[in-house]
Amino acid sequence: MAGAAVRGPAAATYAVMAAASVLFVVSAGAGGLVPEAYAQFQTGGVDKEGTWHAGEGLKHGDYFSYSMCHVDYKECAKFRLELWIEGDIQVGSETKWLAQVVVYDGNRITKGNMELGKIAPEPTGGTEELGVYRGAFKSSVVWLSAFATADSDQGGKGPKAFSDTSWGKIGNIGGEQVLPLAVEEARAAGETWETVRIGWKTGGASSNVWIVDEFPFPIKAKTYTHVSEGIPPTEYEFILLEYKEGVTEDPFADVIPTSDLMEAQGCETGFDKDTVVKKSTVGAMYQIHVAYGPEDPKQGCSMEWLIKFISKYDVTEFLNQVQFDVLILDENQTPIRSLAAEDGRQFLYTASGQYLIEIPIDEKPGTTDYVIWVYGKAPEHTIPTDPPDYVEIPIVIYENSMMDVRDPGGMDAGGGDQPGAAEIPGWIKTNAGWWAEGLIDDGSFVQGVQYLIKQGIIEIPATESGGGGGDTAAAAEIPGWIKTNAGWWAEGLIDDGSFVQGIQYLIQNGIMTVS
Repeated sequence: MAGAAVRGPAAATYAVMAAASVLFVVSAGAGGLVPEAYAQFQTGGVDKEGTWHAGEGLKHGDYFSYSMCHVDYKECAKFRLELWIEGDIQVGSETKWLAQVVVYDGNRITKGNMELGKIAPEPTGGTEELGVYRGAFKSSVVWLSAFATADSDQGGKGPKAFSDTSWGKIGNIGGEQVLPLAVEEARAAGETWETVRIGWKTGGASSNVWIVDEFPFPIKAKTYTHVSEGIPPTEYEFILLEYKEGVTEDPFADVIPTSDLMEAQGCETGFDKDTVVKKSTVGAMYQIHVAYGPEDPKQGCSMEWLIKFISKYDVTEFLNQVQFDVLILDENQTPIRSLAAEDGRQFLYTASGQYLIEIPIDEKPGTTDYVIWVYGKAPEHTIPTDPPDYVEIPIVIYENSMMDVRDPGGMDAGGGDQPGAAEIPGWIKTNAGWWAEGLIDDGSFVQGVQYLIKQGIIEIPATESGGGGGDTAAAAEIPGWIKTNAGWWAEGLIDDGSFVQGIQYLIQNGIMTVS
């Protein structure tokens, strides 16, 4: 029967068998398909004493930093979340953990707090601006609290033994078992940990989460969404970048959120996306609807866009698996900015047909042509076969009389003066250290460089391929000595000026390109 199609009444029986994750050997007999072997279920369990639950050992003064993403936020675009357990907070009759949180998402810094449960450290209340990140944190770093909590009376959850053959089932078709699979070493936060790898199979892909006994949260994970066909996209991915115990003073006291900076520079915040533009692409392949705000965007501030990709045949049908970019054109219709590149990505992607994006307004007052360039429809890591199409959306940018026009890094024409330590944010230096240790990729490091350029901290030297621009990208693999340089700078072994000179060298010699 190998490779044979199952049709007729037996097909329904076979489908039920497959959905239940049961394997049968079948043969054709007088009565049709007859099972010849009993069911085989997935089982796990490892030879390690002890139990674990989400939040195990969590205490006052714990500090965590994670690089992470979740499919529900910009199709798993990476951001960094730092969390410090300040103490307790009373919410009604329940005592919870109060955590102070900072999120570094591209060029945006969001600061606030979260409330975490003590039975399961799932975030509930907290600062409204952290809502989307709170959801991503709950559905990734804290996801195993769906199976293992501190309360053994909570519906069969409770602490789970590493030797258990199964920790439970996930809820999609087939109900894959979540299993302890192996005891193995894993790297995170600059050190090697003895971990237990928890895993399951979904849609043909193996998902894994690495946990450490008596450590509150998993140290890393790579998981996939369930699909019936095609390449499973990443559901969530994270890695622990740094962990500290006994932190008694607020590590985020000097962090200024982007919203505060925007208000100080006369930018509108808390706006609605009330301005709506509906257009067909030039080749009439797609309908694109954009709702944006604020209505009168100012130079030096930001806009938010909600982009919807709609079928040309039916305005109620969203298109899925769309690869695209948002470009900014000059007066000669030449692209001078790519928002995908600024996010460290080759292209932007939406599986659902809707995409929320924040656009820093670097353009001068006047009309700017924003172009939504659609590469085509295809899974995220597959080249589209459709021809590209696009739509132009002209938007008037207004002058900002309160915009802070700063001296670019305090550098004179000869490049003799270099920026002081106060001018380079501390998170940039931390980013460089993580990059040197291999904890974040080249794209994340380049994003930090882009931030320095946009803030005028690094002056871009003129080059044959372009000068005076504000966007960078890795032209080729970055040499190892560059990482060493970044590591030395992060450790304070070389000064800011030497680091900036190194970046200028990279750009001038084409290792990083300026568009």
